[in-house]
Amino acid sequence: MRYFALVCAVLAATVSATQVSQCENGKIENLSKNVQIGNCNKPPCRLRKNTKIPLSFKFQAGPEIKSLTQQVNANIVGIPFPFVGVDGTSVCDKIYEEDGTTKNNCQFEKGKTYVYKNEIDVLQIYPRIKTVVHWALADTSSGKNAICFEVPARITN
Repeated sequence: MRYFALVCAVLAATVSATQVSQCENGKIENLSKNVQIGNCNKPPCRLRKNTKIPLSFKFQAGPEIKSLTQQVNANIVGIPFPFVGVDGTSVCDKIYEEDGTTKNNCQFEKGKTYVYKNEIDVLQIYPRIKTVVHWALADTSSGKNAICFEVPARITN
């Protein structure tokens, strides 16, 4: 019985993460185990228009992080198109301690793990298209990424 419970727990943890790719020069261990985009486990992730898609991921703070902004775009025929209302905005109200429930207020300690939680508004004006979504949290002063990943997606009706 214990073995069965352990197998179920491992499968649940494996199934709940979204497979994502590192951005160029990315070196985050177990990145795909730390990212969840809605109920998408395997790309391309379906982003239905006029919906909100929950997104969460864990990241570890580096020494230089003071404040973070999000860089979010969809690569369409080689051109990055920003996600309106998300790209370039502060994430301070979306950062939690590692427990996922305690708000952080943008106070980062080197080496400590934090959780980012948000909802993606998939707007009606977005075209129906297959794309690659680029998502990064960048330090506002240095421009260095705390975390960066890409995931194939389909915007649908």
